[in-house]
Amino acid sequence: MKALGIGLIGTGYMGKCHALAWNAVAPVFGDVLRPRLAVLAEASEALAERKAQELGFERSTGDWRSLVSDPTVDVVSITTPNAFHPDMAIAALEAGKHVWCEKPMATRLVDAERMLAAARASGRVAVLGYNYIQNPIIRLIRRILEEGQIGEVNHVRLEMDEDFMANPEDLFYWKSEASSGHGALDDFGVHPLSLVWTLLGGVKRVCGHMAKPYADRPAREGGRRDVETCDIATVLMELENGASGVMALNRSAWGRKGRIVLQLFGSKGTVAYDQERMNEVQLYTAEGERETQGFRTILAGPQHAPYDTFIPAPGHGLGFNDLKIIECRELMRRIAGEGAHLIDFEDGIRIERTVDAMAKSAHEGRWVEVYSG
Repeated sequence: MKALGIGLIGTGYMGKCHALAWNAVAPVFGDVLRPRLAVLAEASEALAERKAQELGFERSTGDWRSLVSDPTVDVVSITTPNAFHPDMAIAALEAGKHVWCEKPMATRLVDAERMLAAARASGRVAVLGYNYIQNPIIRLIRRILEEGQIGEVNHVRLEMDEDFMANPEDLFYWKSEASSGHGALDDFGVHPLSLVWTLLGGVKRVCGHMAKPYADRPAREGGRRDVETCDIATVLMELENGASGVMALNRSAWGRKGRIVLQLFGSKGTVAYDQERMNEVQLYTAEGERETQGFRTILAGPQHAPYDTFIPAPGHGLGFNDLKIIECRELMRRIAGEGAHLIDFEDGIRIERTVDAMAKSAHEGRWVEVYSG
């Protein structure tokens, strides 16, 4: 298999993360050809040229459409603001490129459905950037569930909290615009939903509520501007497997940095995980004498593949960017026609439909069924 030619659109937080992954996947895993970083696109020629030099890309452009049509590009990484995902992904797929698009798929379900249709028509690989599912600890949790160590899961609790929008006097920016989506629900609530999908399957019906902690924010040009999205969301869920669930999201939670708390309660035990301590999991099994029962902490180590490809010693820990490198290797597996641990557009649309049902429920004040398609 020839080395893949990579095109990257966007060089912000996630764009740099993708670039680091493409640069590191070959030396970390040692079993693939080093991808060729062909073209980088940004909003201006000058910015694109500077970022291409920093990140190791051969060429740069201020026009993302020229990147998509470039014959040297095999895979397009899309790391732009959410509203731009549909047009870019569809254009790339129609040009015969594989697509690695950051989550969420789109800010509107109708656009996500168009992306799925384009992926189906193209026959190319189209996957989403749900890197938290790549954590070796999440893979371990899935094995714990598959082996029945905590019995049948009957209740799920999910929390995701960050404080990057906690200060009411921070300037208004695009994540508070209606064009960016619903707010916390689809901006990052899709991440805990990706864990639900990976570990337990789909959601059957939901009852949601969304809230704005702050009505307005200072505008860069002066004065104040109304906040158009909801930074808080709370949802009751019934999963397809019959389990009940609750999900609480807050982008304005002072003190919380990267918190995704997952608790799975089963007939024989409990699993508890917190993304802020991403290299460990708490496991309780109702076995043995009651006097000696209790949660035990399992630390990530080389026995939890693919941790071993990064570090030969247990307890040292992986980081956020490492998960993206793992995701990159899984994408390369899928492109090579091998089995891969990913959320593609076919799976991702189920998450998008779940978010859409949650928002509809919040607006209408009732339980809403999730369309399974």
